[in-house]
Amino acid sequence: MILYPAIDIRGGRCVRLTEGRFDAETVFADDPAEMALKWAACGAEWLHLVDLDGAVAGEGKNIPVIKRILEQVKLPVELGGGIRNIATIENLLELGVTRAILGSAAVKNPKLVEEACKKFPGHIAVGIDAKHGEVATEGWLEGSGIAATELAKRMAQYGVDKIIFTDISRDGMLMGINAEATAEIARASGIEVIASGGVASLEDIRRVKAYEKDGVTGCIIGKALYTGAVDLKAALALSKED
Repeated sequence: MILYPAIDIRGGRCVRLTEGRFDAETVFADDPAEMALKWAACGAEWLHLVDLDGAVAGEGKNIPVIKRILEQVKLPVELGGGIRNIATIENLLELGVTRAILGSAAVKNPKLVEEACKKFPGHIAVGIDAKHGEVATEGWLEGSGIAATELAKRMAQYGVDKIIFTDISRDGMLMGINAEATAEIARASGIEVIASGGVASLEDIRRVKAYEKDGVTGCIIGKALYTGAVDLKAALALSKED
């Protein structure tokens, strides 16, 4: 199982939100690249970046910061937030991003998802962010009326091979990850799923790892790393156990 340290960027700084609320922000570093270097030094294999400003604006807002991370840290990076067209995906991949994450577009512009998967195979993931089972869009500010499992099944038809599932009600809350719902998404769609939202302890890593056989192949860790609740080196060691 692959662990993805999360670096959420807002206003050029590394922050964490609680339940995706922009009025509940904690700043953890003025320079996100420093955090990227720290996680790389701990042995991280991937980084998970989110352009929070971009998620709301619908276009990249922290590109200079993202570029600096890509230049300084030689790890594969996945990036989400404000990716709404093929040109943006192309630019990000040329910049050095390994995997572009489509979020709101999966609901509002499924043709983009289908086109992107055909044009950039292996480089596209879809972020399914849900609260009480319902998909949320536009930086988690809007409900969609679509069940997360239903959207996952649609994504399989479009050729998506990676889903990132976030339980918004747990994100940034340090109350435990929703491993069961993540596994349900994997089983319903047949797509590999990365778990996200709520990791609070090493026990959460164990719980997610228990669903590897169902197709849960990764886990994103955010706030727990920044508060010290989870030690990345210990988590990485656990993720590699048989």
